[in-house]
Amino acid sequence: MALDILIVDDEKDIRDLVSGVLDDDGYQTRTAATADAALAAVDERLPSLMLLDVWLRGSSMDGLELLQLLKQKHPKIPVIVFSGHGNIDTAVAAVSHGAVDFLEKPFQAEKLLHLVSKATETQRLREENETLRAKIGHAEELTGSSAAINNVRATLKKVASTGSRLLITGPAGVGKEVAARLLHSWSPRADAPFISVSSARLSSDRFEAELFGVEENGALVSAGMLERANGGTLFLDEVADMPLTTQGKILRVLTDQSFVRLGGDRQIRVDVRFVSATARDLQEEITEGRFREDLFYRLNVVPVEIPPLTMRREDIPDLAHHYAARFAAEHRIPPPDISEDTMAALQACEWPGNVRQLRNIIERTIILAPSERLKCIDADMLPAEVINSYEGAEQNVTSLMGAPLREARESFEREYLQVHIKRFSGNISKTANFVGMERSALHRKLKLLGITVRKGNIDKE
Repeated sequence: MALDILIVDDEKDIRDLVSGVLDDDGYQTRTAATADAALAAVDERLPSLMLLDVWLRGSSMDGLELLQLLKQKHPKIPVIVFSGHGNIDTAVAAVSHGAVDFLEKPFQAEKLLHLVSKATETQRLREENETLRAKIGHAEELTGSSAAINNVRATLKKVASTGSRLLITGPAGVGKEVAARLLHSWSPRADAPFISVSSARLSSDRFEAELFGVEENGALVSAGMLERANGGTLFLDEVADMPLTTQGKILRVLTDQSFVRLGGDRQIRVDVRFVSATARDLQEEITEGRFREDLFYRLNVVPVEIPPLTMRREDIPDLAHHYAARFAAEHRIPPPDISEDTMAALQACEWPGNVRQLRNIIERTIILAPSERLKCIDADMLPAEVINSYEGAEQNVTSLMGAPLREARESFEREYLQVHIKRFSGNISKTANFVGMERSALHRKLKLLGITVRKGNIDKE
């Protein structure tokens, strides 16, 4: 989306000239002749940049006074001040009041475009840094090479260039926000803001103020997330927790891309792409009367389901190596190897917290491990929640000591094969190859031990 630039000058010829130059270069412009008109334009929609004349004849305040007021209310809006009677004192005063640059009239179009480009790029980098700081922990992509995660990536890439709305589903910790950020980064909106709204973390009385912003006596008090996401992407996380009253207002935004701030009465137009996510069954929420059916169909234009980690265990080695390298880099140590026993334990784990839990386990292991052992992550360095998570892990050596040899051997074989079948997501060929058995021999052994495998799940007979 083109950057929105507000031109404030008391001379119509100057306003038209500057507007024409910027429009020809792909910017979107608005104009104002007085300080009051400029403030009204800012209240209507926050500009990406303001070009402000110093004098503003016939106005309630001059340009420097307007600059001071603007910086008090909206300090993040970059302002370039220009004047036909400029001198060094005027330039110093403008910069001291918060202007990013000063331009003396008459000016060349190339000089104007250069300063506008520099000012907007500086602001863009500042917002990008803020975004990066805000999304620590979301920097990874959808790591893995399984068919399931490849399908998710392919869908995201296919719809990224469109404006279609997505509904991302999956249990907690699978990476729904990671997928939304990846979609945004692949889209034409990548240089615009990505704003994340957690419906579960906002109380119902604060939700609409945070989302729509607040207006008082016709003046903007605080811009909401919708306004800050203008031109970019708004991610509605845990959308099932959104209050019913807010759901109706969001439906209107989806319909005509406009909304009314709290305390206001004018329509604010925005250009925002909506991506929503939930770990709950929205059809069930609709049946229970907690979610609007018409909103569901508005949000669910392109459904994307991210499967739990137990449904794509073949991605665990890639994820484990990815996080080991990432956290090692943060601690300024070489990336550790991961032993075969460790990888087997990781792939056999149930992972109720999915990718987020795996990430936390790797980070915790690297932080707590003795420095002399950080060359390789061995199985004994993993926490008990991993080692004891799979079925049968409670069977220890002590309990086997009292059993006859044949019974103890069968118990060990049963537990061993269950772990590796789980590790390879029920793939008998991969399991047989790893344990060093013929496929037919493994089938016979499983039958003898009373283990059946159906669609990747293990069942005892």
